Amino acid sequence: MPSRRQLISMSEPEAKEFAATQQTLIIVSNGEDGFAHPMPMWFAVDEEGRFLVSTFGRSQKVLNFRRDSRATLLIEDGTTYESLRGSVVKARTEILEDPDQVVDAMVTMRLKGAEISDAERQKLRAALQGAAAKRVVLRFTPESSFSWDHSKLGGVY
Repeated sequence: MPSRRQLISMSEPEAKEFAATQQTLIIVSNGEDGFAHPMPMWFAVDEEGRFLVSTFGRSQKVLNFRRDSRATLLIEDGTTYESLRGSVVKARTEILEDPDQVVDAMVTMRLKGAEISDAERQKLRAALQGAAAKRVVLRFTPESSFSWDHSKLGGVY
């Protein structure tokens, strides 16, 4: 008989779908003082399964990731124990500073999988150009993960 841990784990497709439907990612960097530095961020997942976040280039989290590329990412939702779902990802962080890469990532985050015409995409890119000048993209490449979905227990604990 499978363990409770095995019963509530999401499959890889379930975890991908869960991430695709969520708005907020908690990113955790390691501060210079040794304490964790958690921050809620809007995000997207690219075609290769990497998590993308846009932030100001001079932010504390960027400074932390320049020192130490290790990150822990958390996505969670649910308002009762039986509806609690989540995923923790251990990842390595890249800091993308190229303006075109920053704009591309910002478009991906803004659309979050929605389809638009090429003309609308170009208009969105142009609108984001100014904001992208002071921003970078944190791209998190997963190394390992675990997840849970308490609804799989059907209310039996």
